[in-house]
Amino acid sequence: MKSFFKYLFASILGVLISLFLAFLIMMGIVSAIASSSDKPVSVKDNSILYIKLDKEIVDRANDNPFAGFNPGTLQPKTSLGLNKILKALNNAKDDPHIKGILMEIDAVNAGAATTEEIRNALLKFKESGKFIYSYSDTYSQKAYYLASVSDSVFLNPEGMVEWLGLRSQIMFFKNALDKLGVEPQIIRHGKFKSAVEPFMLDKMSPANREQTMTYLSSIWNCWVDGISASRNISSADLNRMANNMEILNAKACLNNKLIDGLIYKDELIDFLKTKLGISDKKDLTVVKLEKYFKAPEVVKKKFSKDKIAVIYAQGEIGMGEGSDDNIGSDGLSRAIRKARRDSSVKAIVFRVNSPGGSALASEVIWREVDLAAKVKPVIVSMGDYAASGGYYISAPATEIVASPTTITGSIGVFGLFFNYGKALDKKLGINVDVVKTNDHADFFSSFRSMTEEERSVGQLLIEGTYQSFIGHVSEGRQIPVERVDEIGQGRVWSGVNAKEIKLVDNFGGLTDAITLAAQKANLENYRLIELPEQKSPVEELIKEMTGEARAALLHNELGDGYKYFNCLKSMMQNQGVQARLPYNVEVY
Repeated sequence: MKSFFKYLFASILGVLISLFLAFLIMMGIVSAIASSSDKPVSVKDNSILYIKLDKEIVDRANDNPFAGFNPGTLQPKTSLGLNKILKALNNAKDDPHIKGILMEIDAVNAGAATTEEIRNALLKFKESGKFIYSYSDTYSQKAYYLASVSDSVFLNPEGMVEWLGLRSQIMFFKNALDKLGVEPQIIRHGKFKSAVEPFMLDKMSPANREQTMTYLSSIWNCWVDGISASRNISSADLNRMANNMEILNAKACLNNKLIDGLIYKDELIDFLKTKLGISDKKDLTVVKLEKYFKAPEVVKKKFSKDKIAVIYAQGEIGMGEGSDDNIGSDGLSRAIRKARRDSSVKAIVFRVNSPGGSALASEVIWREVDLAAKVKPVIVSMGDYAASGGYYISAPATEIVASPTTITGSIGVFGLFFNYGKALDKKLGINVDVVKTNDHADFFSSFRSMTEEERSVGQLLIEGTYQSFIGHVSEGRQIPVERVDEIGQGRVWSGVNAKEIKLVDNFGGLTDAITLAAQKANLENYRLIELPEQKSPVEELIKEMTGEARAALLHNELGDGYKYFNCLKSMMQNQGVQARLPYNVEVY
């Protein structure tokens, strides 16, 4: 028996030592990867900055090498940060080693406003006199909108440019819920507050169709005008091409002057070598955009104790800490409070890219933004979306800057509760019985319908939240409450329309908002800090190895269908009082 315990304890000790050593090795690997990711990149002379944009573009990507790590494939799911793209393009403009840009883009995984900001940065790059060339086997509409700024746009001889107009499509779940026996119980304010339509209708309401057509047309006109100015093609001709499907082959693209040449990749390389004076036997010197993120700054600012805090709010709004993809009221409020209390932070740029979410969480964040705006300039920079709850948290700002193609407004509130009682009874034979001390103790039960009395109380709750919402907007924007109610009602607006009705002040992107913040704070020299602070490599790795792993595996299985699963899951989880976009808006 003594021998048994002796060997048992020895085995346990051996396992513990092995685990400890494995942990030390893992920490060493983490440290090595983290340190190597911070090393600056040396850019050779006569280089071309190569831009692919084949990853999702978010406002701020996680710098952590383990962010998005997929334990199933042992590969990270990386994204591109708009903040770094803009910084890199501005740096390349002044970098004597960079002679020009080559873009090879077939699609852009970003929203309309993000695409607009990148395009504007490319136009500023061109002011340096350096070249921009574009090449692709096929151009999507967003890709072509970016490529149109180029000195020359090249296409594969068998390629095409997709130029058909914009669309937004919505998936409706009503018939599926009817078959399952699930009853959506809906309370809302505003004829345009159509976030709940997918659960109560099988097609768009006339009001929803009207608002969707309005902002789609606004975005389309912005794209048409931009391409018209860059390519010297009339807006009428561009619309005619789209309506008649005239340019769905390469030769038609060339004949209609959308492109400048039909060439193969090897011919493009020869063209660039000639442009840079490189012999046929030598290779082009190319630096990829992601690598150039780590290039040293060409124009260095003097060190300053004065700071501008750029605070990122991206994703749906909910309670709690939040994450890289979602806004948590606690985590974001803490970041705003930190910037407000820091005397060295002279101004705040609040970057909002959100379709909204929980009304209560939005109120918590609104309070911190309101307090901050009372003591220092707070400039809101709207991204692709800053709607409903996203507008709620923007309203107290000193000024609001948005892209013409930003989707904003949606000032409205709704309540959504699902009743699964019939589904359990009829489909599974499960009954739910209840004992209660008072008549309405099970008011928010998921197993019965609301009574008329309860629905009336729920409507009062929605109306109270809506009044708070329009009151905050009225105070922040200095617009009469009656006017806010008139332009509210849950209606969605483009940036162009929002500026006309004074929901935003100026057009511009993140860089413009930072410049405006510096002006408001009377700063000539300053440095930027970004909040909320991102997780350490160890924290990120642990997170990705646990809960995030399940989501990654499901994403791999469902592919493009994951977004529909995520939409339904989000709405199921976000029951209660909501201030969010009418649906997940995607512009194609």
